[in-house]
Amino acid sequence: MRVLIVEDEPLASQRLLRLCRELLGPDAPAPQAVATLAGARDVLSGRGVDLVLLDLHLTGDDGFELLTEAAASAFHTVVVSASGDQALRAYELGVLDFVPKPYTAERLGKAFARVQGRAASPLSTLAVRKPRGIVLVPVADVSHVRAAGDYSDLVLRDGSTELSEKSLERLQALLPSDFQRIHRSHLVRLSEVVRLWTLEGSRTEVQLRDGTRLPVGRSRVEALRTRLGG
Repeated sequence: MRVLIVEDEPLASQRLLRLCRELLGPDAPAPQAVATLAGARDVLSGRGVDLVLLDLHLTGDDGFELLTEAAASAFHTVVVSASGDQALRAYELGVLDFVPKPYTAERLGKAFARVQGRAASPLSTLAVRKPRGIVLVPVADVSHVRAAGDYSDLVLRDGSTELSEKSLERLQALLPSDFQRIHRSHLVRLSEVVRLWTLEGSRTEVQLRDGTRLPVGRSRVEALRTRLGG
């Protein structure tokens, strides 16, 4: 996991670097640290970062600017900040965790565990990048998600789609537990499923409320059947 630290306090930055090395282990890429939003944007332009550890209050900069941009990007974000009253706003923009200062190695480790696919705070919106800015799509409007190369299509209940820069794997880590991975290319909201059946050749499909039919991977059938209560 490739980590970028955005922190303008030298001692705090050095401590985060040390803790990241300890938590990630010797075989992981070395974490990077920058002190400004300009420096962060420069690193992130290369699309080689998996996780950003972000302090919201940087000298001369507002970390929420980067957080708003990051909400539509392919990497995950964890906020590390003394401003606990900003946690709700940060979660609404899609951060995986909010680690309050002063933090411990154990608390930071829990944040890393969430990034690696464990339970995170449920999202209420997903950010989508548009030519004129960022649009927040309510998670409640999403019926299912399908892979689109390195990106994902959010298929909404009204039949429209929105392109997310996040991969299916990253969205799987972000979305609430009522979304289930049913195939290498599909995530589906369980409440949208109205039928699960097996076709010729042992193929399995689900049908959604709007009539959409999606394939179910053979290795995922039993888990899906269990989640559906049958």
